[in-house]
Amino acid sequence: MIDAKAIRVIVFNCYLLYGRGVLVIKNIIENVAVELLRQAVTKLPPDVKEALQRAHREEESEVGKTQLEAILNNVELAEKTSTPMCQDTGVIIFYVKAGAQAKDLDKIKEAIINATRRATKEVPLRPNSVGIFTRKNTGDNTGRYIPYINWDVISGDTIELTAFPKGGGSENICQLGMIRPGDGLNGLKKFVVDTMLKAGGKACPPNILGVGVGGGADIAMKIAKAALLRPINQPNPDPKVAKLEKELYEALNMTGIGPMGLGGKFTVLGVNVDYANRHPASYPVAVAGQCWAARRASARIHLDGTVEYLTHKVR
Repeated sequence: MIDAKAIRVIVFNCYLLYGRGVLVIKNIIENVAVELLRQAVTKLPPDVKEALQRAHREEESEVGKTQLEAILNNVELAEKTSTPMCQDTGVIIFYVKAGAQAKDLDKIKEAIINATRRATKEVPLRPNSVGIFTRKNTGDNTGRYIPYINWDVISGDTIELTAFPKGGGSENICQLGMIRPGDGLNGLKKFVVDTMLKAGGKACPPNILGVGVGGGADIAMKIAKAALLRPINQPNPDPKVAKLEKELYEALNMTGIGPMGLGGKFTVLGVNVDYANRHPASYPVAVAGQCWAARRASARIHLDGTVEYLTHKVR
């Protein structure tokens, strides 16, 4: 029979073990988030880099080709020196896929905020979080709703993090339209092309566009931004949507806006479309722009603490 003192010792030891476990998991998430931000701003994902290389090979405009060469040289230098590829390191956004059986999900938000502060100093990242009313920069890329976290609960016990720092220039060309339902796909295509024509060279093309259709206004933009996370060498699995992506890609590259808006064959590197069902009376279309510095990085954290980096190789 165990006496009261022994029970207290066991409980105390369990408390210490649990507390350390929380600390370890929280630290793992924080360290992974810092690494993802470092990866995202210093190394392009392979699909984007390959698309830029292909555009450089096939660009017919000498001016456009020169711009693409400068971009690729910049990408290579960023990789070699582990410094951000663009001075605008963006507003920090994270996507979290949390397994329903994963532990300490309530610690993720704090870990991501701490990681953002650390990455601002350690990478470093330019501070881009400014108060709406004070107009003061917080100095560490955090603030009200920033970093912004998109949550998705999935089955299993893993936690998947995606860092998505999005620059201000590409954000400024985002557009939401409520087109007439009767205009259908032709109206959708016109809205997307008009959005790119209006943007011109403002978002440092060649761009990647995420297009969200249906749902409500907020849903359309949410899925448009999430569509930017899909590699551009992976068409939508729905053949009808993949056909639309190809048609938009071809139409946008016929605009002649070209690299950095100076003319050429490549205005976009890719178009990713996603959709939701809509109300019969409304037809929301959202366009989320992304510059050539299409920064994203993902990792999966397993229950035993092992980390699997999904978009970049880590030595």
